[in-house]
Amino acid sequence: MGNILIVEDNTTFRGSLREILSTRFPFMGIREAVDSKEALQKIEDLPPDLIFMDIRLPGMNGLELTKTIKKIYNNIVVAVLTSYDLQEYRDAAYQCGANCFFTKGSTPSDEIMTFVESVVSERGLGVSVKPGSNGSVY
Repeated sequence: MGNILIVEDNTTFRGSLREILSTRFPFMGIREAVDSKEALQKIEDLPPDLIFMDIRLPGMNGLELTKTIKKIYNNIVVAVLTSYDLQEYRDAAYQCGANCFFTKGSTPSDEIMTFVESVVSERGLGVSVKPGSNGSVY
């Protein structure tokens, strides 16, 4: 069993993403954090295999948080998931150590699920992936 951490301050989006992930990957533990402080505590308690990271967060922003996490836990996969589809954010995300960059509202949920499936497969985290709906998290 693997673990996913969703770091997102928008309650509605966070809940939607959690619902889709838990339906498609029922064998994964899914936790949530609303800010950098809570995220760091949850990572310290139980490092996740994958983090979905928003850029705009209360306290330390998601880019700074990604950089901090990657210094300590380089093996955690971080996928930035933001509403800001700007090249400078993409570049900054990768410079901070993000493994992937998705844009809320324009990235199909199937693309995000395929990414999660690749992480699950590469790490041997699940026996099988449960087919899920193609519903959107936006």
